[in-house]
This record gives sequence, C-alpha cells and structure tokens, in this order.
Amino acid sequence: MATFALVDCNNFYASCERVFEPKLKHRPIVILSNNDGCIVARSSEAKEIGIPMGAPLFKARGLIRRHGVVVRSSNYALYGDMSARVMDILSAAVPNCEVYSIDECFLDLDHLCVPNLGDWCRDLRRQVLQCTGIPVSIGIGQTKTLSKIANKYAKATPGDDGVFVISPETVEACLYQTPIGDVWGIGRRGSKMLIGKGVHSALHFRDSDDRWVRQRMGVVGLRTVHELRGIPCSELEDIAPAKQATCCTRTFARASADMVDVKNAVLSYAERAVEKMRHAGQVCRVVQVFIRTDRHDDHEQPYSASALETLITPTNDSRAVVAAALRVFARIWRSGIRYRKAGVLLLDLSAADDVMPGLLDDRRAGGDALMKAIDHVNGRFGRGSVHLGLSDHAAAWRMRQEHLSPRYTTRWQDIPRARL
Repeated sequence: MATFALVDCNNFYASCERVFEPKLKHRPIVILSNNDGCIVARSSEAKEIGIPMGAPLFKARGLIRRHGVVVRSSNYALYGDMSARVMDILSAAVPNCEVYSIDECFLDLDHLCVPNLGDWCRDLRRQVLQCTGIPVSIGIGQTKTLSKIANKYAKATPGDDGVFVISPETVEACLYQTPIGDVWGIGRRGSKMLIGKGVHSALHFRDSDDRWVRQRMGVVGLRTVHELRGIPCSELEDIAPAKQATCCTRTFARASADMVDVKNAVLSYAERAVEKMRHAGQVCRVVQVFIRTDRHDDHEQPYSASALETLITPTNDSRAVVAAALRVFARIWRSGIRYRKAGVLLLDLSAADDVMPGLLDDRRAGGDALMKAIDHVNGRFGRGSVHLGLSDHAAAWRMRQEHLSPRYTTRWQDIPRARL
C-alpha cells in the first residue's frame, strides 16, 4: 500500500523572521509584497485579529497599530535559504521526495522500515525544528491528495504534536468534514460548480459517479476522485519538469519617465532572468521585453508595449541576452510617459546540453567560463556583486523595502552576533 506524507512549514515567512528574532514569538506578524504594497503572509496571531490576506498595507494600518503587529518586507534571500535547509533535512530522511513549493514537500514513506509512521514523522518534525527553528506540520495518507487533507488536520492538532494520519478507520469522517473547496486541485470555479450540484464535501465528491465527474471536470477531476478513494494517480516528481519560460518583472517603487532609469531596470531584470535560466541548465532563443504605466493611475496616459527578438543561437550568456533586451527596449520606448512596471521574459527554452553549435554561430570567446565565474562570485558574496551595468541603489525602479529584516544566512554583514 502506497503511503505519502506532506510536510508543510507553519506560517513559513513569519517563522523565518522568528528564528533570528525570538522576541517575535507569539506576536502577530505580517509580510508585505514587493514595494511593501499588500499583505502576502500572516502569522496565526495576525489571522486571529482579523487582518485579511492580500489587503493593502494602508487599509490595515489601524489594526496594525492597535494590536502592535510586526511588519516585515519580503526577505526572499532569507526565505529561500531557510527553505533549502528544511528541504535538505527532509530529502536526507527518505529515499524519494518532491519539493512542491518553497514551504511544502511530499515524502514517499512506502519503503520505510519503521514500526510506526506517526512516531517517525514526529521525530522528523522535532529534527527540523531543532536544526532550523522552523515548525512544520505533517499529514500522512495513501495518496498525495489525502496527505494534503491530513496536513490540514495536522495544523489543527492541539499541543506540539503536528502530525496526523488518515487511516482507513478515520478517512470517512475526515473527508466528510473537509469542504469541497479545500480539496487539492478543485479550484474556485470547480468548487462553485460542485456546490451548485449538491457536492459540498470531499466525501460527497469521492462517492460521485465516475462518468458524471469526467463529463464535468475531465480526467483531472476523475483522478482527484480516485485519489480520495485511496488510489494513487499522482506520483512524486523527484525531477522538476523543465521550464518553458523564465521571467523577471517588477513594479517600480515610483513611476519614472527617465529613459536611463527604465533602461537600467530592464538591464537588471534581464541579468536576473538569464541567471535563473543558467541555474536551471537552460538556454533561450527568444527575448521579450514589456513596459507599462500604472493601471490604477487615472491621471496618467495609459501605455503598454511589448516586443521580442529571436536570437540566431540559443544562449545563456548574459551579454547576448542583455544586448537583445536593450535593443527591444529601444524599439518600444516612448518619451514623456511615466512608467511603473517593466519585465523581461526568456522564451523557447531548451537544455543547454542539447544545443548543437553551428558553423556560423556567434559564440563569444570564453563565455561559458565567464558566466560560471560571475555566478560563483555572486553565489559567494551575494547577488549583484558582479553585474554588467552600473547600479544606482537609489534609482526610482528599485523596490521599496522599508521593513526589510537582515539577510542573516546569506550575507556576511548580517550574520547575527552573540553577546557575552
């Protein structure tokens, strides 16, 4: 019998902030989106006082002041590194796992020779907490969908247990108490349709007629029904599927009509996009750039433009990609307009090892070695330590991060100091 576990980090962004600031424990915390615009993550305490998810910061300031809520800008360097530490512990504990998101990981428990899976998961939970400071919840079931449901029960487990097993004896009750909208893969539209047809819980959906489900929700819906019945239809993906596109887009801290400002933003985004592409071992053939004004500014003339360039040779050389992005930018730029957002998309990706160089290819001498050297330096000393263009840290396009915590684990200057 197959057995899966879903390990989910509790209130992950807030938990990362608390690891290095223990005084924040039990205090309500909210994490903001890019440019400190909206609330994208909340601690349990922030949820309890009624701060809504996705709310603009200015609308929640009353609640924040009244309850002493701690506000933090998104610290992606910290969150990404802490996630990698958690995932390293989980992957070392089992023969097969799938990192599903920055704070979730599926484990294959099928071949573990342990007397009690629940006790084993509790030990794993304690190990993650001891080594990283991040609390996790673990749900166990016969399928990935059932382990997702079990994880919701694990989060509601009183005390410090944090582990829940959906067994043959408890599956009926668990599915009956799970609203159809909480079932993995159903989605908002599917949930609305099913409720309209009288399907209100995961149990009702599990017991639905296969032909009826397939007619209304296709093969994907039918697979979910089978997974709720304990029949695995979704295996672990230990190797992530290759990306079809890579992008870097940002909203500027404030609108800018300065061509040099916006051009430097495009240059920076192109560098970041090609860096991510190299990390995935891919090359691109198409470079696309877009720029646009603020959609919500009624006083600004609306303008949005996008164009692309096809490269002769697929590449992951920053110099070639940035040059193409700047050529595209020059074609779509219009003066006298205050731009608020820009982005670079790299399309038609393929594996770097699969590209056969042609006789007339314009391959820059030493390009591979140079890119490896740049990535190595940036990986050791921090992103942006080496880059192609001049970088103004006070530029209008730079993200607003007024509540940013230190990058405790990835920057030498931010390493915590112990006081004697």
